[in-house]
Amino acid sequence: MKTKIDIRNLSRAILPVLIAAISLSSCSKDEAMDDESVETGNEAPADGTRDELTKDSIFLYAKQVYLWNDALPSYEAFNPRKYNQSSDPLDNYYSELFAITQFKVNPATGKPYEYVSASANYPKYSYITDEESNNPPTTATGSVPVVSEVTLEGVGTDFGIALSAVGSQTSYQIYIRYVSPGSPAAKNSLNRGDILTQINDHKLGANFATDQDVVNRAFDQATLRLTGKKSSGEAFTRSLTKQTYNSSPVYKDTVFTSGGKKIGYLAFARFANPSNALGPLNTVFNKLTAVGVQDLVIDLRYNGGGYVSTAEHLANLIAPSSLSGQVMFTEYYNQTMQKGEATILKNQPLLDANGKSQFQNGRLITYNDIDYSVGENTYKFQKEGSLNSVKNVVFIVTGNTASASELLINVLRPYLNVKIVGSTSYGKPVGFFPINIDKYDVYYSMFESRNSKSEGGYYQGFVPDAASADDVTRDFGDPQEASLAAAVRYLTTGTLTASIQATTKVMGKNVTLSSSTVKEVSKEDSFKGMIELPSRLKLK
Repeated sequence: MKTKIDIRNLSRAILPVLIAAISLSSCSKDEAMDDESVETGNEAPADGTRDELTKDSIFLYAKQVYLWNDALPSYEAFNPRKYNQSSDPLDNYYSELFAITQFKVNPATGKPYEYVSASANYPKYSYITDEESNNPPTTATGSVPVVSEVTLEGVGTDFGIALSAVGSQTSYQIYIRYVSPGSPAAKNSLNRGDILTQINDHKLGANFATDQDVVNRAFDQATLRLTGKKSSGEAFTRSLTKQTYNSSPVYKDTVFTSGGKKIGYLAFARFANPSNALGPLNTVFNKLTAVGVQDLVIDLRYNGGGYVSTAEHLANLIAPSSLSGQVMFTEYYNQTMQKGEATILKNQPLLDANGKSQFQNGRLITYNDIDYSVGENTYKFQKEGSLNSVKNVVFIVTGNTASASELLINVLRPYLNVKIVGSTSYGKPVGFFPINIDKYDVYYSMFESRNSKSEGGYYQGFVPDAASADDVTRDFGDPQEASLAAAVRYLTTGTLTASIQATTKVMGKNVTLSSSTVKEVSKEDSFKGMIELPSRLKLK
């Protein structure tokens, strides 16, 4: 297993790469910038404001570490300092980053790899965080979706609840989409599939746009009162207060016996850091091993990714011991990094797991000392746990399934019988590690992952073998939930229907669940990313 560092601790522990070391020295005076300045048109100005020099650095780092750096123009042609439209510096940096990410076109689509939509002004994958506030800009500023209230360290600061509406724009009911373990909502016995009829003093169900606005404004407050009906039919009223809590990434685990087979089920929220995720995962798989499960259903419908190391661990829990030593996946960096020519990384100290600088023979170790070659970034299975009987795995996915979740699916496909149920996944085969520039961490798309058959490039997401709407009317692990029922039926009979139809009663009428009849009400803030903190040194 590779050494990994807590991403939040890393971000806070890194001493800012002094602008005096990178930008105030005009970049061209810095040894790390000299190679970039040799090319005509890449000479950065010798001076400038702190803001201007930060913009210079964002571009000059991209010229060496961005996955698609081969498409970037010269410094002179790009002119980083022209991004001044907003009074908020971070918005300007996002505008610059967005421009950087739109040069490389995916020939399969004719659009940039990081294209989101015609109206979006943020990249699909790359982003920036302000480490003084520990937040990127939000959708309210028109820049980029906010990250999850539950961090990748498993710390929540919200109510721990998300909502969806089922029905039409004029006739619908609002259901709880998920509840974060350990949250105020969980402690008040709320569950996925419960119906809400009122939030504070506002009755829900009359106007979708109004309800959505009321819900999101209410969720920004410190307290909340919910009225509704449990899936059992019992009426309830709950008062919730925001608090800081620790949340397990495991929504639910259980075992089904169907057709004489024992099928294990795991609903997994995020690939949290190892200290938060590995304990719960090991506990689940110890139970699955004890009862002798033969096949698995892994529910990743809201899992936006996280740490590569946690995805590796889960893959090693699922895989049989016979796969130990076989290739799991390879990370492909750009040619500049593979050849060891990304000398700008001399400005990025490589910290240990405690956020401390590391030294070798008295010299500070930096990210420039990492070997980014294909050979040194090929990783192999190393069996974890004792579960050795799994041959078939069905994954449940949605458009919120991204990055490390898709990595897990991709690495198992060459070795096990893998099927996918749900809707097309997000499409993020790229990952990153943080680049610290002044008080900001910049997450450029840096590498593409491919499995043992060199399969990758799923930028448009994984298309399911069986299409199914997200059945929010039922809890995780409910055998009648549409996607889970299809998965269990396949593992029992070998038959997988191409399209699964599920209906529910709304206002006394049958409603077929589909992308048009199931809509998110509360904003979806889940992190979508694949975080790698490489540690294979090329130092002797």
